[in-house]
Amino acid sequence: MKAVNGHLLNFVRGVSQFVIPIYQRKYSWQRKHCAQLWSDILLAGQDERPGGHFIGSIVYVADDEIFDSPRLVIDGQQRLTTLTLLIVALSNAVGEQEILEGFDRRKLRNYYLIHPEEKGEKSRRLVLSETDKDTLFAIIDGRDFPASHSIQIVENFQFFEEQVAVEKDRLDVVCRGLSKLLIVQIALSRESDNPQLVFESMNSKGLELSQADLIRNYILMGLEPHVQEHLYSQYWRPMEQAFGQEAYEHHFDRFMRDYLTVKTREIPKLKNVYVAFKNFARRQNESMEGLASDIRRFSRYYCAMVLEQESNRGLRLAFRDLRELGVNVAYPMLLEIYADYAENLLDAENFLEVVRLVESYVFRRAVCEIPTNSLNKTFATFCGALDKTRYLESVTAHLLSLQSYRRFPDDDEFKDRIQGRDLYYFQRVNYWLGRLENFDHREPLSTADYTIEHIMPQNLTGQWKVDLGDGWERIHEKYLHTLGNLTLTGYNSQYGNRTFREKRDMKGGFKESHLRMNSGLGALDEWSEQTIVERARRLAEKASRVWAYPKAE
Repeated sequence: MKAVNGHLLNFVRGVSQFVIPIYQRKYSWQRKHCAQLWSDILLAGQDERPGGHFIGSIVYVADDEIFDSPRLVIDGQQRLTTLTLLIVALSNAVGEQEILEGFDRRKLRNYYLIHPEEKGEKSRRLVLSETDKDTLFAIIDGRDFPASHSIQIVENFQFFEEQVAVEKDRLDVVCRGLSKLLIVQIALSRESDNPQLVFESMNSKGLELSQADLIRNYILMGLEPHVQEHLYSQYWRPMEQAFGQEAYEHHFDRFMRDYLTVKTREIPKLKNVYVAFKNFARRQNESMEGLASDIRRFSRYYCAMVLEQESNRGLRLAFRDLRELGVNVAYPMLLEIYADYAENLLDAENFLEVVRLVESYVFRRAVCEIPTNSLNKTFATFCGALDKTRYLESVTAHLLSLQSYRRFPDDDEFKDRIQGRDLYYFQRVNYWLGRLENFDHREPLSTADYTIEHIMPQNLTGQWKVDLGDGWERIHEKYLHTLGNLTLTGYNSQYGNRTFREKRDMKGGFKESHLRMNSGLGALDEWSEQTIVERARRLAEKASRVWAYPKAE
C-alpha cells in the first residue's frame, strides 16, 4: 500500500483511466456529496491565499507491471463521479474562453473527460458500470439519455448545471477552487494487499455502504476479473434489474435478511446482515457461483411477492393483500414455501391457501390485540416444523397447534372483537374494508377510489340526536368507529352530517350504491343501535370467511 498527497486534478490528469469495478456498482450517487463538493470548491476558490483544500482520499488497485494501466477504484467512486459531472457542466459553460490557464472547454474535456486519440471505452477517463456508465457517457457526449438511465446521475448533473449557471459571472472562482482541491491517493497491490479487508475497514469508519454493497463485494472482489464479469452478468445484474433502481436500494438489504433467515433459522438485524452473510458463507461448502446462483433464485421469489412480479393472478392478488396488511415478518416463511412451490412440492392452489392462512393469522391477531413480538420467531422457524410430503395439512396442523400468545384466534374470539373494537383508527382501515368489499368477487373494485364513511357521523346534528333517541350520547360513543357503523363511499363530502334518510335517498346515496358494503342500507327506515349491531353481526360473519380459520383435516 502506497499513500501520496496531491492535487486532485493533477492526479486525474495523470491516470489514463479510472474503472469502477463491477463489485463497486452502486445506485446511491447522493446529492449531498455534490453539494459538499460544490461548497468545498467555492470555499477554496474565494480564498486568495496559496495552498489547497483537502477533500478526502481515493483508494485504488493498480497493476504495477503494466504501464499506465487502468486504476480499479476501491473507494472514491462518488468523488470521481461528482467531479466528472461538475467538469462536464463547467466545460459546457466556459466554452472556448480560457477562464484560467487550463480551463477552457477543449482542455477540460481532453485533460479530465476523454482521450481524444482513443476509441470506444478506452477513450474514457472514468468508466462506471452498466446503467451508470451509459448515462455518464451520454452526459459527456451531449447525447439523449438511455431509456433506463441512472436517475441519480442525471439529477446530480442537473444540480451542477444549475450551480454553474448561478455562478456564471465568476467562473474564475470555480476554476481556482477546483485547482486547489487536495486528496490522498492510496494505491493497493493485488499481490500484497487485500482489497476486501480495506473495503470493510473503510465501511466500519462510517462510509455509506449498504449491506447489499458489502455482500456483492464479498462474492466478487477476490475473483479474477473474467470470473467477476461472469457472475455479475449472470446473477447479480439480473437481480438489480429485477428490483429496479429505487426498489434495489430500498428492498435488497431486507431481502438478504429474509434469505439468511430461511437458511439459518435466525433473524439478523438489518444493519448486521453483511456480518451474518459472511458467517453463513464461510460455513457453506459452496462455490461463489453456487452462492450467487442461490441468492438469484430466491430473489425471484421475493420480487414476485413484494414487487408485484407474480404471474399467477390469484397469488399476485394475495401477495398484494399481504403488502397492504404489512406482513413483512412472514416473508422468510413464504420465501421458503415459494421455493418449494417452484420445486413442485405443492401446487398453486395449495400455495394460495397457505398465503391466505398467513394473512388470516396476522389479521385476526391484530384485531384481537395479541402482541406481535412473537411473530418474527414464529415465522422464522415455521417451516422447520412442517412435513413437506403433506404440505397444506402440515401448515394447517402447525397453525392450529400454536398456543397462548402465538395462538390463531378462533371464530368466537375474532367475531366478538371485530364487532366491538374501534376499527376506524385500526391499522390499514382501507385494507380490511377493501377485503370485505371484494371477497369472492370476480370483478373486484379498486377501493383506493373510495373513502371511509361513518353512517352515523362523527359530529351529530340535532336531528341525529332526535333520531337516535334518549341514549344518543352512549350510542355515539360506543358505536361511532365500530364495524357496524363504517362503510365505503364515493360521496363522502356530499354525505357530510346529513341524516340517515337523506344519505339513503340522495343521488348516489345508499339506495343507489353498487357497493356490497352498502347492501341492505337502502331498505332501512332508520339508523339505530339495533341496526348498527345487526349490521356488525352480519359483517363479522362475513369477516370470519374472508379471514378464515384453518380447517383441520
